[in-house]
Amino acid sequence: MASAGVAAATVPAASLLGRLPAAAAAAVPACPPAKTAPVPPPAKGPAIPKSGYLIQEIAERTFWVTDGLYQMIFLATAEGVVAVDAPPTIGHNILRAIATVTKSPVTHAVYSHHHADHTGAMALYQGARRYAQREVTGLLRQARDRNRPLPHVTFADRLDLKIGDDRVRLAYHGPNHSPGNIFVHLPAQRVLMLVDVVFPGWVPFAYLAESQNIPGWLEAPAQALDYPFQTFVGGHLTRLGTRQDVIIQQEYVADLKAQAAKAIDTFNVEKVYKSVDPHNPWAIFRAYLDDVAAQASAEVVPRWIHRLGGADVYTPANAYQLVESLRIDYGHLGPFGIRP
Repeated sequence: MASAGVAAATVPAASLLGRLPAAAAAAVPACPPAKTAPVPPPAKGPAIPKSGYLIQEIAERTFWVTDGLYQMIFLATAEGVVAVDAPPTIGHNILRAIATVTKSPVTHAVYSHHHADHTGAMALYQGARRYAQREVTGLLRQARDRNRPLPHVTFADRLDLKIGDDRVRLAYHGPNHSPGNIFVHLPAQRVLMLVDVVFPGWVPFAYLAESQNIPGWLEAPAQALDYPFQTFVGGHLTRLGTRQDVIIQQEYVADLKAQAAKAIDTFNVEKVYKSVDPHNPWAIFRAYLDDVAAQASAEVVPRWIHRLGGADVYTPANAYQLVESLRIDYGHLGPFGIRP
């Protein structure tokens, strides 16, 4: 891998995803699977071939590549390939997938945002011109990751890429999941890519996708629905999305937010003092936040367990993040409000 321009990772991706070589697997002690709810039908996607990746044409000359956990897209144009993101778990399979469609090289490489799990193989696009929102440059410079080289072209709010007769529209509506996380719109193909915001068929990853700006993240799905798209690419998990998937996630988050607010208002704080050392402020505060989140989660999980994958797995963490955001972002302070 290093000879092709990408520094090899210390831990093989296969081991991180549970696909160990036979010799390595033999050395790992058996671990019984955790008991989780069955994956509901809306969360299931196409099978991944033995090659380890799936490529599908999702619109005219627009292709989706996935390993069943991460996703990227590319557009084959008359003047070269436009690639959006380079998840390292897919890695060189991206180039193999492109080669099944065209002999043209990648000429334009777009960062959706700076996070390495989505862009940690951008160095594979040798010779391509790289594009990103300008916040990404500083974050990449700070990271000093040679697998994520700095962009050549940056923009503040909008940038339209014109490649022959094709258009790729990049837009930044402010911080959401992370600073610089952009909307990638292919208008002719009616495809919208927005990473780490909507997870088609699934609840969001832990702590609302570990997003850095929760109010912005909460607003992003509505911003997405302002685009005239038909196919949605979220960057994660088992399948593509639709407009309805965006709406369903809005409903899930709204339900969780309402229950988090209710839990802040109704939780009996006296229960905390009976369960922890009353002289340990951190223990008190942790127990309070954990219990309020658990109360909210307990209300939400039964309504969503059959509608979205992982509702039992990550709703508690997502509830915790919403409780914290309601407190510190929105001023819904509960028992920690202004003292009379």
